[in-house]
Amino acid sequence: MKKTIFIFSTLIVALLILFRLSEYAFLVGDTSIELIIAIVAIVFLGIGLYINKKRAETIPRKDGEIDAKKIKELGISDREYEVLLEISNGLSNKEIGEKLFVSESTIKTHVSNLLVKLDAKRRTQAIQRAKELQIIAG
Repeated sequence: MKKTIFIFSTLIVALLILFRLSEYAFLVGDTSIELIIAIVAIVFLGIGLYINKKRAETIPRKDGEIDAKKIKELGISDREYEVLLEISNGLSNKEIGEKLFVSESTIKTHVSNLLVKLDAKRRTQAIQRAKELQIIAG
């Protein structure tokens, strides 16, 4: 969590510096407003691509021994699948919420939905059932 706060704080500071530099360049008359807007847009694009790449690295690919068709048949959403993977890693609801940037009550809702969809009464039973159905690595 500290790493995430540090990254976002750094991004905010970098954007503030960018805005200050663009304000200075515009006031001096060296740069047009269109160029400043383009630079800011490119910076945001880069940040978005970086965050997307990092997020994609944390989600295992649904290939090989994982049955993607079964996931769709069960009606498990992408977010519920992420929660299922984190449950299989042994994380608590609070830890999963912090990792996925959602509230603990949202995670509880996803867990409840998973229990129903996997016909399980407990989290451990849901993980066991998911392994049997080959929707998570076992």
